[in-house]
Amino acid sequence: MNLRYDPRVFLPANVDAERRPEGSIVLRSPVAIGPYRRCLGEYLEYWADRKPDAVFLAQRDGDGWRRLTYGEARRRSRAIASSLIRRDLTADRPVAILSDNSIEHALMTLGAMHAGIPAAPISPAYSLMSKDFAKLRAIFALIKPGLVFADDGSRYSAAIEALREYPFETVTARNADGVRQTCTAFDSLLEAEDTASLDRVFAGVHADTIGKLLLTSGSTGHPKAVINTQRMMCSNQTAIAQAWPFMKEDPPVLVDWLPWNHTFGGNFTFGAVLTNGGTLYIDEGKPLPGLIETTVRNLRDVSPTLYFNVPRGFDLLIPHLEGDEALRARFFAKVKTVMYAAAALPLNLWTRLNRLAIETAGDRVKLVSGWGATETAPGVSIVHFDSIRPSVIGLPIPGTELKMIPLSEEGKFELRVRGPNVTPGYLLRPDLTAAAFDEEGFYKIGDAGRFADPSDYRCGIEFAGRLAEDFKLSTGTWVHVGAMRVQAIEALAPIAQDVVIAGHDRDYVSLLIFPSLAFREKIDDEEVRQQVRAGLQRLRDQNRGSCQVVARAFLLPEPPSIDAGEITDKGYINQRAVLERRAAVVETLYGPAHPSVISMNDSQ
Repeated sequence: MNLRYDPRVFLPANVDAERRPEGSIVLRSPVAIGPYRRCLGEYLEYWADRKPDAVFLAQRDGDGWRRLTYGEARRRSRAIASSLIRRDLTADRPVAILSDNSIEHALMTLGAMHAGIPAAPISPAYSLMSKDFAKLRAIFALIKPGLVFADDGSRYSAAIEALREYPFETVTARNADGVRQTCTAFDSLLEAEDTASLDRVFAGVHADTIGKLLLTSGSTGHPKAVINTQRMMCSNQTAIAQAWPFMKEDPPVLVDWLPWNHTFGGNFTFGAVLTNGGTLYIDEGKPLPGLIETTVRNLRDVSPTLYFNVPRGFDLLIPHLEGDEALRARFFAKVKTVMYAAAALPLNLWTRLNRLAIETAGDRVKLVSGWGATETAPGVSIVHFDSIRPSVIGLPIPGTELKMIPLSEEGKFELRVRGPNVTPGYLLRPDLTAAAFDEEGFYKIGDAGRFADPSDYRCGIEFAGRLAEDFKLSTGTWVHVGAMRVQAIEALAPIAQDVVIAGHDRDYVSLLIFPSLAFREKIDDEEVRQQVRAGLQRLRDQNRGSCQVVARAFLLPEPPSIDAGEITDKGYINQRAVLERRAAVVETLYGPAHPSVISMNDSQ
């Protein structure tokens, strides 16, 4: 296959494959990873020297933007680092951050890392939406922070009050009077830099220094603290820039909402800006009705050169692009690449976005994906060519090895990862660390994949779902949830915004459908129900002869709940949490005929 790429934009699509006697395959990029810096702080120092007046971060302030230059970011980060050093904070007493994305959040993170102190950004949902703060308490018991930064004291006061048993200093940027405990003002950390002491400490920050503690989602229990070293983050950004050389030629300009407590937003997007000397406009919107409008407003102001989002975000943004010619022109004016991650992009969204690009800019947009995890900083593979399908997650980036172990299903492999971007383990959990790696040191990421074209490995790997999400029907037939989910969303477009697959130990597969906003108030309309039946028929036609045909579906009137853990900060559906919380709906799907159940076969 002739894979198209522009060498000024993308690394050529090539891969080395080691085929082993037992059937496993190890994939590597033929390009060696380039040199990378010992820590992220060196990138800040570099750009502050090179272009001190260039805008690094910007945040909405009324009708305009509050901007922070590289020079000012260095000055403030170094002052914060000096203040933290005086407090004797260490890897055993890190900095915890309770904050949405903000300039102050960034400065606290950069300051902590400059001082060799881990930063632990914690999902705001654990503080703002929880009723019992159980996950937050579990996190604090694990990481034992010596200082907690809460950007807004009033907003986080209940969470801080719930954590009184843990000894830490509270720092707030605003509304400190809303907190019962005594708080330190954020601005007081900026007052003085102890240059000699800081330079000595900063010189001791090395590749294996812990830069961040990132918390897993905790969907199967309490969150784990994933150690993210400076080596992981720096090597990953170097390898990504080798796969996407355009970022070096034209420093990225981002309008981005992805939360920094997740590896996609906090490491990939923030890191891409910092290491390449770009500009990040902090988008305080979210892929939710009522908040997507904030994203739209920001995109009217700023034309990004590189745009990141999750499928749910594109699902909400694309209708705005379709209905607003001026917004389209602004969005496509400078964008070189659009990346989706966290889940495969349904084909209808892929098609609509490309159609808009052609109509607006005269050519398809470079629409790409990638794949990784919190434990891999995050990139393992990335698309740097024209994908043949939206489910393609690319090829291994330079320096990262991908081991593929054959599974029982023909053409499907378990995926494992080794490289400088892989975590050394989980904080204070040697048992989990030992279980996460195989005998060769490959991290067992828990995902499955297949070759997009088995005759040409250059076409990349296709994501084939989470191993833990797959299940068997009562017939013994495996249901591969990841692949079926993408197929179902496509067949049920435009009604389905997302779906959850049910059927573990049952006789057939059923769907719980989260309808798109336009259809949420129409779930009882017979015309809509008939469209769902037609979608189920399309699925049946695609899977004729398969035991995995979807027999029943249920349109859910309530959207997924962040508070209940059904949806992550990134807009990714937690299949297990939905099935547990909506167990009654599942029982309805497998019970006698019910007026709310849409069935392909009335006798089913």
